[in-house]
Amino acid sequence: MRRLSASIRQTRQDARAAGRVLRRRTLSAESRTQKSTTDMGKTSFHRRIAGALAGLVLACVGPVAAGELMLPVPTVTIYAGDIIKESMLRLQAYPETFKARAAVIDAPLAMVGRSARRMLLPGEPVPVNAVDDPRLVSRGAPTQIVFEENGLFITTVGSPLQNGGLGELIRIRNSDTGRIILGTVMADGRVRTGDR
Repeated sequence: MRRLSASIRQTRQDARAAGRVLRRRTLSAESRTQKSTTDMGKTSFHRRIAGALAGLVLACVGPVAAGELMLPVPTVTIYAGDIIKESMLRLQAYPETFKARAAVIDAPLAMVGRSARRMLLPGEPVPVNAVDDPRLVSRGAPTQIVFEENGLFITTVGSPLQNGGLGELIRIRNSDTGRIILGTVMADGRVRTGDR
């Protein structure tokens, strides 16, 4: 935290110095303009422009423009299987030289609505492999299999051999025959096989 605040302080000092240089350059240009013209209104106009530009430089050169990285971090402990909500996240500044142990998620919207694969601690960047699409089908939990082809509609119960989210192709064992079939996970948690 001390490094971060020192970095912000240094950035603000640099921005102020840039504003002073900009003002000096503008004022020296104004003095040349003032010598060449007798219109006093232009001089005050140039001063206003210089002040506005200096303020713009100070406003633009903030923590993000100073080489800092804004990463989404949890505000509370998120346990494995929890669905991540926007209220559970906040942006935290990290120095540009920050090296995470693994690739981390850099946008909050990439996490919202997904489930945590492991426990996520508050204030820690979230690795890319720590979140997953929510499971609609869980391995080993009895699930309804729907077979649909040329108007023929058959339903039975099966046991998924893997977890699955919406639209994923998973393997499922038919409980009646013991055969392993492939099916697509539907929004209601059923698994569809056959052609539509």
